[in-house]
Parts: sequence; C-alpha cells; structure tokens
Amino acid sequence: MAIPLSYNLRSLGVRWPSTLVAVIGIAGTVGVFVAMLALAHGFKQTLVHSGLPENAIVMRGGATSEMMSGMNLDQVKVIEDAPRVARKNGQPVISPEVVVVAAFPLKSTGTDANVQVRGVSPQIFDVRPNVHISAGRNFEPGRNELIVGRNVHGTYAGFDLGQTVRFGGGEWTVVGVFDAGGSAFDSELWCDSAILDQVYKRPQNSFQSLTVHLESAEAYNQFKDAVTTDPRLTVQVQRELDYYEKESRTMSTLISVLGGLVAAVMAVGAILGALNTMYSAVSERGREIATMRALGFGAGSVVTSFMIEAICIAAIGGAIGCLAVLPINGLTTGTMNFQTFSHLAFAFQVTPQLMIGGIIFSVIMGIAGGVPPAIRAARAQIAVALREL
Repeated sequence: MAIPLSYNLRSLGVRWPSTLVAVIGIAGTVGVFVAMLALAHGFKQTLVHSGLPENAIVMRGGATSEMMSGMNLDQVKVIEDAPRVARKNGQPVISPEVVVVAAFPLKSTGTDANVQVRGVSPQIFDVRPNVHISAGRNFEPGRNELIVGRNVHGTYAGFDLGQTVRFGGGEWTVVGVFDAGGSAFDSELWCDSAILDQVYKRPQNSFQSLTVHLESAEAYNQFKDAVTTDPRLTVQVQRELDYYEKESRTMSTLISVLGGLVAAVMAVGAILGALNTMYSAVSERGREIATMRALGFGAGSVVTSFMIEAICIAAIGGAIGCLAVLPINGLTTGTMNFQTFSHLAFAFQVTPQLMIGGIIFSVIMGIAGGVPPAIRAARAQIAVALREL
C-alpha cells in the first residue's frame, strides 16, 4: 500500500524553513552548472557557425591551424581548376586568405586585446553568402581599407565608420561594418589580402589558407580527392564546418571541465543540505512513521515516500536554478581563442537541452540526499516510537 502523495506535499509545507534552505542550495548549484554549460555551448556554436556545409578550407599539409599554414599563388591557381568548385560569371568562387593578429584597446577597460585581422579576396561575400555589410560599404581592392565585424565595432575603441586606425606599420580607414550572424567572423577585421601582405612585409601573393565555395555540400569528397591526389600540391582539405568545430574543442572542453568541477564542489554542499533536511524530517516524524507502519504501510512505502519528498525538493530547486540563469541567455562575453591567440566575442546560449540537463542533475542530487534518510525511516522501530505517543 502506497502512502498518499498529498501527505508528502503537506510535509514539505509544514517544514518550509528547512525545505527552503535545501531548495536554495540546489538552485544555486544547478544555476552555476547550467551557466557554465551555456558558456561552453555558446563558445562552440560561435565557432561552428563560422563554417558553411558547402565550403572547404585548404591549408598546407600538416598545419593544425591557419596561423601555422602557408600557401603560394601557384597552388591557388591549381586549386582554382579543381572539379566542383563553384563559379560565378566564369570565375572560381574562392578566397585566398592571410591571417594576422593585432592588439587594440577594449572600450570597457582600455587594455589591449588581440583581434584577428583577415586578408580576403574581393569575392569574400560570394564565398561566405551568410555574411553581409550592415553599415557603410565594402573595402576597395588595392586600398588600405577595413571592414569590421559587429562585435569588433562594439567592443574596441576607434572603429567607428570613417575613423583611421594604425597597425602593422600602416594606416587603415574603417569603411564598413559587417554582420556574420553571430559567428567568429564577427570578432574579426577584414581587408584586401594583397595590401595586408604588403603592410606586413610578407612575400607577395603568399597566403595561409584558401576557402573554396563548392557547387554543393555533396561535392566535397570529389573536390578533396582531386586536390589531395594532385602531385603538384602538398595540402590538406577539410570541410569548413569540421575545421571550426575542431578549433572550438580545446576551449569548450576547458570551460566544461572547470564548470563541472565547480558544480561538483557545490553539489556536495547541496547534497549535504538535502541530507540534513531529510534527516531532520525523519527525526521529527518518528511517531508519524511508526503510526503509518502500524497501519500497514510497508518499509518500501516509507522509503518511496521520503524519496518523493527529496526529489520534489530537488526538482523545485533545479527549476528555480534554470529560471535564474535565463536572463544571461544571449549575453555577450569574450575570451581568448587559444587556436588563434585572439579575443573572441560570443554569447551565452541557454538551450532547452541544457535546462533539462540541469533538472536531471538536481534530481540526481535529490536522490543522493534522500536515500540514506529514507532507509533510516524505513528501519525505525515501530514499538519504540509508539511508546512515545
């Protein structure tokens, strides 16, 4: 015979002070847990969204990132003629790119932070059709002009339209702001790759990567096979999506591990709070438990009853913790991307999946805090407790 659920709900209300303490402890733990996962998820999604399924990135064989790669114009010319490369007006839709890092002052603190500067081809908006100019205009090839990602415009000083900035030994004019849809490109500066080579005194027509827009996502394997088997080339080919997913792993894993450690420490405290609450309930309700046992409720029913109370406390705490972190959804922050050694702005992403995970985490804490008191209640000596009535 099962103990009615209404009994458990009334018990939680009667002992609300101790119940509230346990709920707050679990809510705080779940809030931190979900917030850290939202941080890691936001960082990863920002990088992954930088890639398009129909784009491939070509780098020097063995290079682990664009910063470690190098290519020349002859290699680019060979790849232009590879099969399944998309064409517009008879021209291959590709962007040979140069990547450097420059330091600029943050608006918030005035301290310098690295920004990735990307030299691109005039076809860049055909290669990445998900990026568009949101203010001003595109740079003109052959001129020291910059277009800046929307996060750069909002995060760093000196990037208003028409302003002149100095880096790499040259002066540049900001002529436009582009919107890359919340991807990593929103934290970059773009300019003409030939001018960037010239200003940084790099060899003419030297590049670090080549982004290729293919006819379709299904064209990737044919393009890759043709390029990697060409004896004139010593390059590697990756889907752009895969490249940026790999770039995100180190930092997102670090954030998740650190967040997990913090949540684990807090979880110990929350479980101890739940244990204390449930043990107190057992001590205060010894006569009630004995009476229920005398009325025919078995030990299993008592265990189940106390477990339901513990899970209710935990679930309420978990729900409050999840609701508490909702306001940070979409909040922009920034950190160092260790793959590029540049500052990357990204937003917290509190997803339904993360909130469900937070609720499950809270229930696990409730079970861990409810099992020992429930067993103690089931083992209570009926005769001893009844003598105290």
